[in-house]
Amino acid sequence: MKEIITVKDVTFTYEEATEPALRGVSLAVQEGEFLAVLGHNGSGKSTLAKLLNALYIPTEGHVTVCGFDTQDDDHLWDVRQQAGMIFQNPDNQIVATVVREDVAFGLENLAVPHAEMVQRIDEALAAVRMTDFAAAPPHMLSGGQKQRVAIAGILAMQPRVIIADEATAMLDPSGRREVLSTIRRLNREKGITVVWITHYMEEAAQADRVIVMNHGQVALTGAPREIFEQTAQLREMHLDVPHMTDLAQDLRAEGMPLPAGILTVDEMTEEVCKLLCQSR
Repeated sequence: MKEIITVKDVTFTYEEATEPALRGVSLAVQEGEFLAVLGHNGSGKSTLAKLLNALYIPTEGHVTVCGFDTQDDDHLWDVRQQAGMIFQNPDNQIVATVVREDVAFGLENLAVPHAEMVQRIDEALAAVRMTDFAAAPPHMLSGGQKQRVAIAGILAMQPRVIIADEATAMLDPSGRREVLSTIRRLNREKGITVVWITHYMEEAAQADRVIVMNHGQVALTGAPREIFEQTAQLREMHLDVPHMTDLAQDLRAEGMPLPAGILTVDEMTEEVCKLLCQSR
């Protein structure tokens, strides 16, 4: 795989801030990867998300997205077309009174021809399974459905990357599952690269790779199973681990021979069943 995003020696300081929000950050995202970014409040993860979409420009260093340097004003809209962003509050992203018109908004700004626009809108709504709601007023939708409309608006612009900044933070558990499932399916089926900023450990556990931010720097990076076995270090950074990982560690401490790396209820069930079969 090739790198689709590179962050090289990036420091970012907000105006009038005494300390940088990010300091000397370097990382790369591979094309087609599902990368989760974790960190406590103030760790720099949301600042990083906005740098990847050129909403912020580095104070020092460089961010390159799909071959475009975000500091190059001539390619600002190329970056934002190639790397679509989903924010926390879906209501803040909806601009029209009908779902179909909302999905069309970005395409109108790009002056996409009408016939192509209609096709892109239909395909985007189908991809997020919102075709039946094309004529619906967005304010009548659930939070999860609104986020799916926001995702459709990004998909219609045919991005190579989706950056989700706490996209499920304001949703109930059902809405969170709905949105994450949609994004994971788009990642697998369409090969869209995903940078998923979250504070939900169970969401990060479903990623290909996890980066943990702490005090504006990358503290840990690795596969979810590797990251979440470092319980003590994560808790020093005021982060938790998935419930099943925590339970497995407690059971191992009590003498149950469970393997490392358990992340989900299904994995825990499978391992406990194995032990029960062996004891018969």
